[in-house]
Amino acid sequence: MRSVTLVCLLVLLGLLTGCGRGPGTSVQIKGSDTMVNLAQAWAQAYQREHPQANLAVTGGGSGVGIAALISGTTDIADASREMSPQEIAQAEQHGITPQRHEVALDALSVIVNPSNRVSRLTIPQLSGIFTGRLTNWKEVGGLDQPIVVLSRDRNSGTHVFFLEQVVRQGNPRGTQEYGQKVLMLPSNQAIADEVAGNRRAIGYVGLGYYDPARHKALAVAKSKDGPYVAPSADAVHNHTYPIARPLLMYTRQQPRPEVASFVAFARSPQGQQIVRRLDFVSLQ
Repeated sequence: MRSVTLVCLLVLLGLLTGCGRGPGTSVQIKGSDTMVNLAQAWAQAYQREHPQANLAVTGGGSGVGIAALISGTTDIADASREMSPQEIAQAEQHGITPQRHEVALDALSVIVNPSNRVSRLTIPQLSGIFTGRLTNWKEVGGLDQPIVVLSRDRNSGTHVFFLEQVVRQGNPRGTQEYGQKVLMLPSNQAIADEVAGNRRAIGYVGLGYYDPARHKALAVAKSKDGPYVAPSADAVHNHTYPIARPLLMYTRQQPRPEVASFVAFARSPQGQQIVRRLDFVSLQ
C-alpha cells in the first residue's frame, strides 16, 4: 500500500520559462483531497510524454475545486461528488457550462482500529453512529467503550457523499446531520492516522487510503438482512458494495486542447493503470 500525502499537495511540472510557450499552455487542476494523489501521478506520467506541458495540481477539497471552476480560476475541478444543481446554475451565470468526466471509481471505506472486534455494520447503524444516536461500541456488538467518530470537513466531497448516502441513508429528503461530537478532520490521511492509533475511533476514507496493516475495513450492508460486503474493486464493479462512487473531473463544456488531452490521458488504459496502482478502482 502506497503512503498517502496530505491535502494541498502542489506539483509544478515543466519549465516555467522558455520554449516559446504562452500562458495558455498552463493547466490548473484543483479540488478533491481523495483524488490529489491520482492527479499528481497522472500529471507526472503525462509530463513524461508531453515535456512541454505545464500542470499545477492542488487539493483543498471538492468544494474548493468546484468553486474555482465556477470563478474561472482552474481548468479542471477534481471532485469526489457530483456538482449540485445550485453549483451548476452558478457556473452558468459565469458563462461556464460544466462538463462531467468520470475518471475512476472508489469504494468509500469505513475503517476502525484492527483491535476493534466489530467487523461489520449496516447503513442504519452507521447513520446512528455518525448522527450521535449510537455512542458506545457495545450498542453494535463491540466493547463497552465510547465511540470516537471521525469525518471529513465540510469542504470535502467525501463529507457530502457520506452525509447523503450513509447519514441520510440515501434519502434525498433526509434531514439528518453529523452529530455535534463528530470530529471534522482536514484529510483522508488525518482520518487514517487517527484510526490507526485510536482503538475507539471510526472514520471513512477513499479506498486508496485504507491500509490493511493499520486499519480494519468494515463489511457494510444496506440492512441487517445483508449481504455484508467489504470494500474492494470487485465489489464496486459488480455493484454489491453499498458505498461506491465515481471520481470525477469537471471542465468547461469545450475545454482547451491541452485540458482535453490531459482528461483523455486520465481515462486511457495507461491512466487507469495508475488508478489501480494507487489502490483505487479503474473504470474497467
